[in-house]
Amino acid sequence: MSHAEGHLDLSRPLLSGIYDVDARDYPALAAQARRHELALRRIDLAGCTGKAALLARIAETLQLPEDFGFNWDALADCLRDPGWQPAWGHVLLFEHVDPLRRGAPHDLTILRGVLDDAATFALEHDRPFFAFFPLPATDD
Repeated sequence: MSHAEGHLDLSRPLLSGIYDVDARDYPALAAQARRHELALRRIDLAGCTGKAALLARIAETLQLPEDFGFNWDALADCLRDPGWQPAWGHVLLFEHVDPLRRGAPHDLTILRGVLDDAATFALEHDRPFFAFFPLPATDD
């Protein structure tokens, strides 16, 4: 088990954030999320090579509201106010990220910034919010 699963308590909002982990830890992280009754979503980014596809995949997977604006600000708003997915906390497991890393690194950087802001906002409201990305060597 990696450092992330062995030492990261997903029920603690103070630890909220974005983590790069070995993808082999995803099953244990998912089990922990279920154990703590956190909303768990696996976001498969296979085939996403830019912003439009990335936002569409996130909107579909997270079942964002129909009026979602398909831009970074709209995503930030939805992640700060997750009424679309009521839960006391959220765990997002991103999969197949390497095509985006290669094809649109700027979009991935912006996504990570939006997720980081969402984690900070959740912390301020005493809610756990975690986003996990697979390390490049174990992706795909």
